[in-house]
Amino acid sequence: MGLSGMAALPRTLAAIAISVGGLALFLVFGSWLLISHPIGSTLHGYFLGIDRSAKSKLGPSLLGFENSTRIVLPSNVTNVSVGSVASNFGNGGEGFGDSLNFTSKVRRFSPSPPSENSSKVYSDEVDPVEAALPSMVMPKNSSVDDSEIFASYEVGELRAQQGGCDLYQGSWFYDSSGPLYTNNTCPSITQTQNCQGNGRPDKDYENWRWKPSRCDLPRFDAKKFFELMRGKTLAFIGDSVARNQMESMLCILWQLKGPPNRRMNPIPISPCNSKNRGNRRMQRWFFKSASVTIVRIWSSWLVHKTSEPFSFAPAGVVKLHLDLPDEDFMGFLPSFDVVVISSGHWFAKESVYVLNNEIVGGQLWWPDKTRPKKIDSIEAFGISVETILAAMATHPNYTGLTIVRSYSPDHYEGGAWNTGGSCTGKVKPALLEREMVENGFTNIMHEKQVMGFNRAVKKATNRSRLKLMDITKAFGYRHDGHPGPYRSLDPNKKTKRGPNGQPPPQDCLHWCMPGPVDTWNELVLEIMRREFEGNKNSE
Repeated sequence: MGLSGMAALPRTLAAIAISVGGLALFLVFGSWLLISHPIGSTLHGYFLGIDRSAKSKLGPSLLGFENSTRIVLPSNVTNVSVGSVASNFGNGGEGFGDSLNFTSKVRRFSPSPPSENSSKVYSDEVDPVEAALPSMVMPKNSSVDDSEIFASYEVGELRAQQGGCDLYQGSWFYDSSGPLYTNNTCPSITQTQNCQGNGRPDKDYENWRWKPSRCDLPRFDAKKFFELMRGKTLAFIGDSVARNQMESMLCILWQLKGPPNRRMNPIPISPCNSKNRGNRRMQRWFFKSASVTIVRIWSSWLVHKTSEPFSFAPAGVVKLHLDLPDEDFMGFLPSFDVVVISSGHWFAKESVYVLNNEIVGGQLWWPDKTRPKKIDSIEAFGISVETILAAMATHPNYTGLTIVRSYSPDHYEGGAWNTGGSCTGKVKPALLEREMVENGFTNIMHEKQVMGFNRAVKKATNRSRLKLMDITKAFGYRHDGHPGPYRSLDPNKKTKRGPNGQPPPQDCLHWCMPGPVDTWNELVLEIMRREFEGNKNSE
């Protein structure tokens, strides 16, 4: 090698060193850029199991809000066509007519995107969180900041990529072990829900159980229930469907055997003499060995009602003061530790709506067709939900757990209960979503209930807790679980369709016992367990 080659060698090494250094700087800068931007967050989350994009949208870390007011919001919302309400509720439903001009204010998610021709009845009042929690419904124009919103969700039940278990997303499976009780082992079944006792020939509807997608829903453990509720009171408040659930709870608890091998028979406490439409306004049952009281309070609308004349509404027709809670049970509220509350179906009945001391609407009643209604029955229901839950969440002496059971779907197909609707012949669940019959009225009532719930949560001031037990979509699949025509012991009752195809009189609203309604109480127990013991073993 000549002298010129020797002289060139240092320059070559210097060039290589400069190139390597430049490449290193490029890699360092590129890595920083990836980590600092969305694609970097995605990759970082993929390798480390952390979704930083979700964290940035939601604000503070999960563990910072464990003692906050905690709620769970549903995801089972599908687009609702206004016209479907009329066709699904009494073929146009007397009393709805001009009251069908409503607008849906909550967007529901469906497995597939809506078609371009589908009815879009959204408003900007409520909008879902986009990527991190795709199944939550959140206020879009809320004055509450992100950290406050995030504080209102329970850690173990977030519908996020955090691995938590959503109890209300799942499927039904056949469980050959059978129901928790039989119609012969429980003396508290109302005859109209005693499907086997009334001659229903099939029994498989008793054996289907609900399975959340990411965890198990344990079979009801009566011992665990009494352990959690020792010395406490559980109240079911609402209409006849609430009574249906209360009787299911009694039937389940009745099966537990205590020493000496005797059933845990509850002691009935004399109910109040006051009655409503033939229903006892209050029933109380006491399990002495566990010091647990079960209460049922009849409240068909959950708000204050009167039959006295008001403004241009005469005596006799029920006036609902939508901004006042039902005082019949609010006075008992401080003595309750857990309240399961539900309503909705009575808003199809005749009533007058009063808001701010003014008549603003009516259902099956409106004397002056030239006078416009300000609200319809669906809006009235949403207002009532906000009223009663806000009253409970601000009651100065109530510290209990309020479980709001969402709107219970009925399964009248081909019409309403009084216009030829039927669930006759349904012997198994709809196992696929396409097998379900869309019920626009159920969907919109559910939406209004969720909106009322959300607004009430924002008003909470006491130490009570609000939880939404969102059973509406899951139970949309259970068209097989109703009494149908098997509502009585009458040996001559009609159970088959007539010569012209007309269905027999039937009940497609309440639930057979045993049957799907027992799942509601398994969910109640799981919510109580999570609330009283934390979320361990819930995933």
